[in-house]
Amino acid sequence: MSRINQAQKKNKETLLVEGKRLFVSELKKQLHELERLARTFEQTEDMESALGIYRIVHTLKGSAPMFGYERIGLAAEALVHVWEWTQRDSDEERQFIRKQADQFIKRSSQLILGLSMEYDISRKEMELDENQAKAPASNGFKHGRILLIDDDDVLRSYLMRRLSLDHYEIAEANGVESAKALLWQQEYDLIILDLLMHPNSGYELFEFLKESPTLKWLPLIVLSGKEELEDKIRCFRLGADDYVTKPFHYEELEARINKLLMRTRHYEQMAFLDPLTGVYNRRYFDNQLSMELERVRRNEGVLSLAFIDVDHFKRVNDTYGHHVGDLVLQGLTHTLNGRIRSTDLLARFGGEEFVILFPDTTGEDAQAILEELLGIIRQEPVATLEGESFSITFSAGAAQWQPEWSADEWIRHADEAMYRAKEQGRNQVVLCDGTHPLSTEDAEDRQGKRRKCVLLADDDAIIRSMVASRLRHLPLDIIEASDGETALDVLRNHVVDLCVLDGIMPKMDGYHLLEQMKQLPHLQKVKVLMLSGRKHEDDVIRGLMLGADDYMSKPFSLVELEIRAKRLLEIP
Repeated sequence: MSRINQAQKKNKETLLVEGKRLFVSELKKQLHELERLARTFEQTEDMESALGIYRIVHTLKGSAPMFGYERIGLAAEALVHVWEWTQRDSDEERQFIRKQADQFIKRSSQLILGLSMEYDISRKEMELDENQAKAPASNGFKHGRILLIDDDDVLRSYLMRRLSLDHYEIAEANGVESAKALLWQQEYDLIILDLLMHPNSGYELFEFLKESPTLKWLPLIVLSGKEELEDKIRCFRLGADDYVTKPFHYEELEARINKLLMRTRHYEQMAFLDPLTGVYNRRYFDNQLSMELERVRRNEGVLSLAFIDVDHFKRVNDTYGHHVGDLVLQGLTHTLNGRIRSTDLLARFGGEEFVILFPDTTGEDAQAILEELLGIIRQEPVATLEGESFSITFSAGAAQWQPEWSADEWIRHADEAMYRAKEQGRNQVVLCDGTHPLSTEDAEDRQGKRRKCVLLADDDAIIRSMVASRLRHLPLDIIEASDGETALDVLRNHVVDLCVLDGIMPKMDGYHLLEQMKQLPHLQKVKVLMLSGRKHEDDVIRGLMLGADDYMSKPFSLVELEIRAKRLLEIP
């Protein structure tokens, strides 16, 4: 293409952009005038107002497509058809049509609202085009995936396009049944639900969401034309996070959406971080450990793990108080995090114990890194308070993963190496050689504390497996029983802290087992979290009256079960 042709093309593009900007600017003024003329005609049936409406929409019908605004042209064309009667010469015919003025106004109001929405979209598109011309190409970032459920085609289309322009990923449903299908097929970050739909009310979706262990936590914003307090209260009690009354300003709705999504992401992030030290917690460590093991198995790489325990930490707490102990832990993690590689992972395992995952690192190299870290910790105070400095040392154990080890075995080897460092005088690093396993007594009671024990009593092996997997990262032992008699035998012969008990089991159901437990004095302190497929209020009351401490209906959320189990076990 010649330079002259290129210049001509650029001039055309510039003229088109300027024309679109002018059109959008004029459209705003025309919309205000249309709304004014429509109000005047509704109040006075003034013929000049009707003719004014026709002239504006007839102009828009012709000009909008010239600038690429086909949807505005179609909306204007629909308005032309509504007001076409103003061009007829017969006074009798005009009088007849004017008797239908209410219908014209009602239809015009809907179409003018549609034009207003199209103006909003066009303005936003122009702003984005101008910003993209000044800035580097977008990375396609999406703020979140939203499911929009509304049977109003005009409003739904507008919100979909408007939210898309603000970098949200949108899916749509025009009713409750289609929304259910989408919720099963895809994951979403937020739901926007119209309350008044036909044939199914939006209220029907609340029950569907509440019954799902995962969907019940989805943020939900209700859109409703109802302003009654009773409706708002009902929606909030059913699980809505926000309630927006129609008509609404888009900017306000988007702000509420953004706030909910940001809050959700904050909670998700906090779920993987230790609140005191800010490093990752045990849950995140377990997830990453599994991923790293899969990677080294595929690529035949090396991977090492370190256990770190602060020496004489109880003495620090007893002498200076827990607030100083907290400062010491914060200072230690700050020092460690500042000196390990970005690919290494530091996590708080519990109490004063920490773990570091070293990808692509042999056991000997991990030991050398830990000894260097220990040397730094020895030389520098990790915390100061009111002019007083606090120094510590730590004991550490390192273990390089071996193909024959499971994840639990690998953790145990690194843990045992750390305790050998303590037994040998503390303030040192020991590399695991796999030949010095700790005794069972030492493993169970290293610090004079018995590990807590959970009994999973359920005849459903899948349920037991799911619950055990969810609780396995906690510092406790798990015993399983597939029927009531086996569960009672375990309770008689083991020290159990929590029994997760199914209500319906063979040989002896959960309710009968609770009755048996009440007759045995040494079982009075056992906490009971009851699970049952029965949702009738009488069954819940019966379980609680027989001594259950908590009750959950199946299907249940594993995350919620873990939270309740930790509360009953008093695990922070």
